Amino acid sequence: MTFNPLEQRGIPLERQIRNWRELDVEPIDPNHADPYTRCRIITMNGIEVEAIMFSHHFARVCPDMEVKRKLAEVRYTEQQQQKAVNWLLPGLSSVLETTIAYEQVAVDLTAWVARMEPDPYLKQAYQFGVLEDFDHLYRYSNLYEMIEHRKAEKIVDQLTEVIPGRPTKYHHRHPADNVRDPYDKDRTNPLSKLHALTIMSAEQQTMNFYMNVGPQYMEPIARQLYQEIGLIEEEHVTHYESLVDPGETWWERLVNHEYNECYLYYSFMQQESDPKVKALWELHLNMELEHLHIACDLMRRHDGREPEEVLAPELPNVLTFEPNKAYVRELLATQLDLTTLGAGYVREAHERFERMQEQIHGGEAPPSERVIDEHRGMFGREYRLNTEGEHPDASLREHERA
Repeated sequence: MTFNPLEQRGIPLERQIRNWRELDVEPIDPNHADPYTRCRIITMNGIEVEAIMFSHHFARVCPDMEVKRKLAEVRYTEQQQQKAVNWLLPGLSSVLETTIAYEQVAVDLTAWVARMEPDPYLKQAYQFGVLEDFDHLYRYSNLYEMIEHRKAEKIVDQLTEVIPGRPTKYHHRHPADNVRDPYDKDRTNPLSKLHALTIMSAEQQTMNFYMNVGPQYMEPIARQLYQEIGLIEEEHVTHYESLVDPGETWWERLVNHEYNECYLYYSFMQQESDPKVKALWELHLNMELEHLHIACDLMRRHDGREPEEVLAPELPNVLTFEPNKAYVRELLATQLDLTTLGAGYVREAHERFERMQEQIHGGEAPPSERVIDEHRGMFGREYRLNTEGEHPDASLREHERA
């Protein structure tokens, strides 16, 4: 059944403000919730944060006071949506547990988008990135057992494997080599625009999260690991944001943001297993439908174009959180040795890459390597959750067994 948000009306904007009682949502139970419910919450928090910050940036360069007021009105309800979504996360969860959930989002969201992406160049960008987030999940999971003496399968269940990806120490590239070529806004599939905006927003939220929570730990290895991976998240945001055509007008970007929110709330409403969370997805979808119509009206008035010129005529197939084990293993077997050079990918280390490696590591083992060594020292082995057999790459099977 197709769903065209341009043909649907939502809740009028003046009826969207919620009081404190309505905003005080009940958090999910960390011990019994579907891990993918948690993933959907983390994803939508990142999407809402991006929508809010985009609106602020737009307002800062917009001279039209009427438009600034309308942006402020919509943005306030977006802030309420972000609070309701993010407050679904339980306060009982530690920062590190939430971190592992963030990396599970990065793996299974990016892998699904890579599988569905119609553009080969964009697909390769997502394939490249997912192997790095996959390795971050492995490093943080080892830190989790070291510090909290619990195992990551408590969080990811059996849905996502925890084994090495492209080793984190090789993620540190010269900043110029993190900039990709953008899609062409007038030629690309509308689905590609949604994919790029979604992954950029999710990675940006992860970057912001690590920027703030890293110093909260006392253990030196934890503080150091958050520093290292936090720097790589900066690389990832650069990688993904550069895929978006910079020639899009502010009005195009505005309608793309609102359309994408409709797409994701609709997608997550279709698959949500928690009735209370599903009701929130449905409520927010009905709010976003109205936000989309406001954005479309602004585009018609100020950009002189119909939104149908840049948006899909109907929502694509729902974005789905599901296991991607076979797909990730295929990438592990074929793309582990890739790095970037300019806007492309190469298999050989090049001078600029090697110079950056020397500058950042200084001849020492980085935190991502030391956390595994320290885990082996404490437990006699490293932590892995390999549900599908031994590692596809023979060089990374070392220490797999006690």
